[in-house]
Amino acid sequence: MNEGLLAVLAFLPIAVVGVFLVGLRWPASRAMPLSYITVILLAIFVWDVSYLQVSAATIKGLVIALSLLYIIFGAILLLNTLQESGAIQIIRKGFTDITPDRRIQVIIIAWLFGSFIEGSAGFGTPAAVAVPLLVGLGFPGMAAVTAGMIIQSTPVSFGAVGTPILVGVNQGLSSNQAAIQAATGLEWDAFLSMVGAKVALIHAVSGTFIPLFVVCIMTRFFGKNRSIREGMAVWKFALFASVSMTIPYYLTARFLGPEFPSMFGALIGLAIVVPAARKGFLLPPPEESWDFDSRDNWDPEWTGTIQVGEDSGMVSNLGIKKAWAPYLLVAFLLVVTRLDLTSIFLGMGLENVYETFLKVLKWQVSVDDLFSTGIGASIQPIKLPGTIFIIVTLAAFFVHGMKWSNYRRAWSRSGVTVVRASVALVFTVPMVQVFINSNGGGAGYDKMPIVLAEGVSGLAGGVYPLFAPFIGGFGAFVAGSNTISNMMFSLFQYEVGSRIGVDSSWMVALQAVGGAAGNVICVHNVVAASAVVGLMGREGEVIRKTLIPFCYYALFSGSLGYAIVWSSQKGFLNLGSFIFSLILSGIVLTIYRNVRTSP
Repeated sequence: MNEGLLAVLAFLPIAVVGVFLVGLRWPASRAMPLSYITVILLAIFVWDVSYLQVSAATIKGLVIALSLLYIIFGAILLLNTLQESGAIQIIRKGFTDITPDRRIQVIIIAWLFGSFIEGSAGFGTPAAVAVPLLVGLGFPGMAAVTAGMIIQSTPVSFGAVGTPILVGVNQGLSSNQAAIQAATGLEWDAFLSMVGAKVALIHAVSGTFIPLFVVCIMTRFFGKNRSIREGMAVWKFALFASVSMTIPYYLTARFLGPEFPSMFGALIGLAIVVPAARKGFLLPPPEESWDFDSRDNWDPEWTGTIQVGEDSGMVSNLGIKKAWAPYLLVAFLLVVTRLDLTSIFLGMGLENVYETFLKVLKWQVSVDDLFSTGIGASIQPIKLPGTIFIIVTLAAFFVHGMKWSNYRRAWSRSGVTVVRASVALVFTVPMVQVFINSNGGGAGYDKMPIVLAEGVSGLAGGVYPLFAPFIGGFGAFVAGSNTISNMMFSLFQYEVGSRIGVDSSWMVALQAVGGAAGNVICVHNVVAASAVVGLMGREGEVIRKTLIPFCYYALFSGSLGYAIVWSSQKGFLNLGSFIFSLILSGIVLTIYRNVRTSP
């Protein structure tokens, strides 16, 4: 079959999502079954994949969906528990004491706290923590989900202690490891660290404007006046908060490696930004503090079934430290269960205790070869964030002195919400797994994502570096993971770099950056984040808003990457630097015009 036609066919399942979910605004529970049916028909009748392989991929998808639902349940349970205990009211007051300005609150929680959670846990956990916290502070559900999705860009490449680089890029390039080492003269770990530093540099530049995007989209779509100008009014603080995170983020990647950039960058950013906000540094005057309109005037589509902020019936006398303790415990447990702490426990003479802990933590239920197809499915119940969330709710029950009736009500509400979210995920994740496990069929075609990427690279030719982040983003869009996107496309991107005569390590870096940005629009991440606040059925509306920052991020990164990879042959004044300068000038001009005309 013609390669162009095959690429078009490979794009069909994604086109179905775009048309029905984003274009026609169907709920994911209706749009995703159509996409699932489309990919099955293509796999069986065009790619000639066996029924058993399609079934195995579907079962793997259902296992992953079950894991996601477990995480969602835990996140909702934590939110409901803290509402019932009265802790949410205390936390809200604490943020109001820092500043009542919602624009500043969203930067601190989504950008900085969310980046820390991403660095420690990854895999969509920031949305499960930051989004319900924003709702608890009085944000509309859709505004919280949108903010939580947009920040899942810059910190994602170093999420889960560097997993997208150390596992995704590593495994994606492993089949060509010897040739890459010979070409670069670097040991493998040194090569991965070099790629990580390049990824961090591109992210640090492109991520500079992400906090500003968050506040402008919030004021434009969810403000009383629907005004981007109200978001631009805090541009100084937004850029300050951005560089407070991205500078230590880059330095960490450059000198320490891919494990800790997001964690250290976010922690240092929090240590700088929160005290500065308390002192009013770069904040608008108190009389210009921005808030949402009265809840009675909100669009009904903004809110989900979970309404946080009403009194729980308990008279809470919790202090701010006790109120925050569950979130701090979540962060601590996420870090402890993901870092290698062997040397610490050995120094304490507790190696046997640590070995037992690791065995419990890594216990998994798995099937390695479903129907003899080579497709496996596994789940590690103890390590999942859902387990951590449940453990923390039990701790909150005792520490906050809750009544059993309140805690039971939190469980009941959480279960009902998860059931409503299950339909969309039950079709979304299996669709993804059939899509990325479509190789090895009788037709002899490669898997659908690679076929589509080959079609794009064939059309683009020498300007392909502009499109490299979009391919990475596409991988994350369908797979819901930067790590899996890097596994799928890192070698492809490396080989395209060699084919067009540029430094292939930069092409891999552009892949990783695009794969991170793709999380902003990933369907099953949006479904999961929406489910956490009971906002089912409006996933398309969220993607319509997050598509704007994704396109900015991918194009800005691609133009910077193009300028870098072709600079030695075409000079730095080339098509990439022209597009980069054009976008940067547009942002600066937009800030200037909106600030200059502010009252």
